[in-house]
This record gives sequence, C-alpha cells and structure tokens, in this order.
Amino acid sequence: MDVKNLITFIHVAEKNSFTKAARILGYSQSTVSFQIKQLETELNAQLFERINHTIALTERGRDVLRYAHQISKLTQELERGMQEEKEVSGHFRLAVPDSLCDSLLTEGFADFRTRYPGITLKIIATGTEEMFRLIDHNEADAILTLDNHVYDTEYIIVREEQVGMHFVAEPGHPLCGREKVTVRELVQEAFVLTEKGMSYRRLMDERLAAMSLEIQPVLEVGSTRLLCSLVEQGVGISYLPDYVTARGVDQGRLAYIDVEDFTIEIWKQLLYHKDKWVSPQMESVITYCIQREFGEDGGRK
Repeated sequence: MDVKNLITFIHVAEKNSFTKAARILGYSQSTVSFQIKQLETELNAQLFERINHTIALTERGRDVLRYAHQISKLTQELERGMQEEKEVSGHFRLAVPDSLCDSLLTEGFADFRTRYPGITLKIIATGTEEMFRLIDHNEADAILTLDNHVYDTEYIIVREEQVGMHFVAEPGHPLCGREKVTVRELVQEAFVLTEKGMSYRRLMDERLAAMSLEIQPVLEVGSTRLLCSLVEQGVGISYLPDYVTARGVDQGRLAYIDVEDFTIEIWKQLLYHKDKWVSPQMESVITYCIQREFGEDGGRK
C-alpha cells in the first residue's frame, strides 16, 4: 500500500474536498481522484459517499482514517529518526484565547527565538470551540484553553491548572471594600469585558442568564492588558483571571469586588490530539508554553 495514497486520503477527509486536498498537496484533481480510487480498490471498500458534488466519509472510511493517522504519525517519526538535524526547525501552530497572548509572548519569547531561530510560530487567537475544530482537522498542532475543564480520550492533556477569577475595579470604586456585593447590584455598573462568547466571558454570561440577569458592557475588547488599564482609569468593572490582575492588585492599582454567591470554575489546559506526532519543534514550543503558562521547568509528565 502506498503511504502517499493514505496521506492524500487524510487531506481529502479533513477538507471534505478533492479540490482543496489537491491544492494543498500540489497535485491535479485527477491525481487525487486516482489515488483515492486506488486505495479503495486495495482495501475493497468505499471510503467516501459522493452525492451532488459533495463528499462524506463512509463508516468504513472513518475506520480507515484512524489507521491512516497512525501510519502517517509513525512514518514521520521514522523519517525524523533517520535524520541528524543539527538545529531544531519547523513550523508550529498554536491556538490560544486572546487573553493568554500577552502572558505567552510578552516575556521570554525573545529568548526562545534566540535558542530556536529555525522555529516559526503561528498564534491563532480564537474561541474554545474553534480550537478543538482546528486540532481535530490538523489545522493547529496544539491548543491552550481557558474555559471549562475538558477531558476526552481523543486528546493528550500536557498540563492543566484551575484559574482564579474575580470582578475587578479601581480601588476607589464604591463596591470595593464592601462585604458580599449582590450580583443584582453589580450588574447595574458599567463594564469593560472581553468579547461575547469567548471562554470565561461566555461562562460568566451563562451564569448570569441562569439568574435572569445580563451585562451590557460599554466596551468589548480582547486585550486583557488594555482592560486592566481601562479599569485602573475608572472606565468600568471587568471580570478577569487572577493571573492577569494580581500584579495590579498587589500594587494597589486594582481591587477585587467581593461578590456574593458567584463562582465559576475556569481551567487552563494545554492539549494536543492523541494521533499527533510530537516533533522536535513541537516539543520545544510545548516546553516553552509550560514554562510561561504553568511556571514549571518544562519537564514532561
């Protein structure tokens, strides 16, 4: 069986398109069609249903896709093992929420670039649902989430930790220093928040909706650094992870609001798909993420 046919099959299955797969692989569409037909003949199985110019995996096709990913992974490991690279190099795609971009890249990345000049990194800032779509379709190599706790045998959890969350305001705000501010009082204030539908903002909105309450922010923006600055200026209250606000609180520029009966469980998790081959460049970026986001030396568990 030709491994190239399996690689072509993986691309067609992930893109649901012979045309897109051909474009990615640099083949003609007729070549892609021939390779899939050849694979179907060898396996004596129909891998795709073709109806009105659309394609979808058959049940047998889904089974073959799992094996194809494993064979592709082993092939890459074999090829890499036979090479003697003096320098770790390659491209890596990491999907993260906007709120983690600052902590991931503000400090330490210059040192990483100095150590690994051959690695190019693409940061994809997006929501949790899109992150999992990306790794499921091999359009991201790993994801760093800030959301509900995720456990699924399809994914390898490299590191995880629970993240503290607080409503935060400038120290002179009337609600700061009070014991047990009610949620109904809180939602009457002006708010500056991350974008609607994104990670902890979504979970906050869902919790408020369960209480028949809603916040209409005066500003929505992805940068947590900017949100902290606006809160310090008294523009409004925000709801942010403690790792974002702790320094401002310690320095007296921000203050937490003690809100009655409002706790949301948020987890930071670094994951990749179980069928993903951990290349040297992936190992290097994962180690960097562990050091920056989990405060460890990067040793794998």
